[in-house]
Amino acid sequence: MFHLRRSAAMLMLAVACAGSQASEPQAYALDPVHTRVLFAVEHAGFSQALGTVSGSTGSLLFDPDDWCSARLEVSVPLTRLELGDARWNAATLAANLLDGERHPHAYFVSSTVEPLDRQHARVCGELTLRGVTRPLCLEVTLNALKRHPLPPFRRTAGFSATATLSRSDFGIDAWKSVIGDRVELRIEAEAVRDDEAAAAFAPPTIDPEAEPSVHDAHQEGVGEGPVTGDSIVEDLSPAEASPDEALAEDAPPPPDPAP
Repeated sequence: MFHLRRSAAMLMLAVACAGSQASEPQAYALDPVHTRVLFAVEHAGFSQALGTVSGSTGSLLFDPDDWCSARLEVSVPLTRLELGDARWNAATLAANLLDGERHPHAYFVSSTVEPLDRQHARVCGELTLRGVTRPLCLEVTLNALKRHPLPPFRRTAGFSATATLSRSDFGIDAWKSVIGDRVELRIEAEAVRDDEAAAAFAPPTIDPEAEPSVHDAHQEGVGEGPVTGDSIVEDLSPAEASPDEALAEDAPPPPDPAP
């Protein structure tokens, strides 16, 4: 019965996407100042430790009348992780956890977008974290798409998203007795109209001197219903760790900061 419901849902999605009378999707660039990833992970059963990563960059193709055509590529600078304490930041970026020195970025590249209703969609793709690539789906809400009220008054899209991942799926399995395996993500993002952002989705060209794009880095393992309504849319024209990097499960983590 589940498979029948799922098949029917996918058929409806295909019909909705095929029947869309959409215009060409427009290109947006993520605003790194107003885009932030918040993560929550269990701390020894006492609480959900919270951290953030700021400064994400990337490109988005988006047409509010055709979610199915949306495409997203994002680079997340893990070295800008913030847990509220310098020692815990360093411990989290150490070789036995995120290994920020060898893998300073995480990458997400979308593959499918499933519209759920006027404001919501499920965006699925691949997340590359610590050099390991796994599938990940985001539950996305479109908050607004309109001209920004402040100079330079560019057309801006605002989104909220949530997702859940298993850190062990990405080879991050140290301190099992202290750090939970389930990681909850909350993402707040703004993207501004930028025609140059469309270049990220153009067919690749071979240039050995060029820096890899988010898509290239992801592929190489480096590190990676229509929407309407004036309230939302304003119509404007791993390498295997060496023994000295490994940390035994019962090895003590860095001490909690002094009160």
